[in-house]
Parts: sequence; structure tokens; C-alpha cells
Amino acid sequence: MSLYEPLARAFAAGHARDIPDLLSDAHFARDGRATPAAVLIAITDVPHDPQVILTQRPRAMRDHPGQVAFPGGKIDPGEDAVKAALREAEEELALPREAVRVIGTSDIYHTGTGFLVTPVVGLVPPGLALIPSPTEVEAWFEAPLAMLLDPASWTANEVFWRGANRRYLELEWQGFRIWGVTAAIIANLSRRITLEALRDAA
Repeated sequence: MSLYEPLARAFAAGHARDIPDLLSDAHFARDGRATPAAVLIAITDVPHDPQVILTQRPRAMRDHPGQVAFPGGKIDPGEDAVKAALREAEEELALPREAVRVIGTSDIYHTGTGFLVTPVVGLVPPGLALIPSPTEVEAWFEAPLAMLLDPASWTANEVFWRGANRRYLELEWQGFRIWGVTAAIIANLSRRITLEALRDAA
């Protein structure tokens, strides 16, 4: 049995309604910077316990060094979000783009560093032989989709940043700290597709 059909139904239903107050850091972005980018939320096709593939960025990177992230990056000229997300996942993890069954794009997230990030949700076979590119990925790991979509898994914190208090979510998982942009994208997705909706669509 594949997770694709129930996940696609839950995704479509969740994105068919207006949801107010989705998370955004647009008010922290400076100098009008708004660079289009895309990330791949790659979910393993394991109906009883799907996992989400995440990476840790090298600490020497200019933007978001050392942070946990989805595979992704800037959208190149001539690309849409889907093409960019699949290309970046292939470059960063050798994840074959033909192995991804794209379900759809979710809400654009405006980061405080000036990126407009489109999350692309897709299903991938479990057990892919991923090979991280050392210049872009320090490590990669999987985290349970059920845990990520559960609001109770997250801790809300606050930090003074760029002249204002910034609230953020974080979660520790197997030695990795998931927070910032990645956590916010997951939180927004959990407003669109709940675990209950996924079970009901099955």
C-alpha cells in the first residue's frame, strides 16, 4: 500500500481552505530582499511510519550555517519551485529526481534573511542510498512525520533579534536541533495537513 493517494487527498483538502496567521518572518527582512527559493519536503512512502528527510547545513555557509534544513536553495532562471527543489535535492543528497512523486507546493515562507521559500511536498521510496555533498550538507537524517506534525512535539521560545522579539519553535531529535525556518515551514504545513486528516483520507 502506498501513502501517495491518502497524502495527496489530505494535502488538497488542507490547501483548499483559508488559514489565517501562518508563520512568517517577512517583517524582519531588510533592504527589500526577496529571493525566490524552494525546498523539498521528502516523505518516505512507509504508510505505518513515514519519515521526513532533513539535512544539516555546513557551519561555514553564509546563510543559516549549521542549521537543520530541507534540501533546497535558490530558484534559478527558467525554473519553477518544483524543478528547483528536485534539482537541489539531487545536488545535495544525490536523491534522484525521478524517484520523487510530487504531491504539490505549500505556503511560501518569507524568511528574515530575505528568501521567499516555496515548500514542495513529495513522496520518495524508503531506503534510498543518499550521498551528501560535503560542500552543502554536513549530515542528513530522518524524522517521523507524525512527530513533526504534532504541535505537542514543539517548544516555543523567544529571542531578541533585529530590534524586536522573535518567537520561534524548536525540537530536539537524535542530537539534531530543528528550529528556525525549517520549524516554521513544518508548523505551517501542520495547519494544512493534520495527522487526523491523513488518517481520515486513508
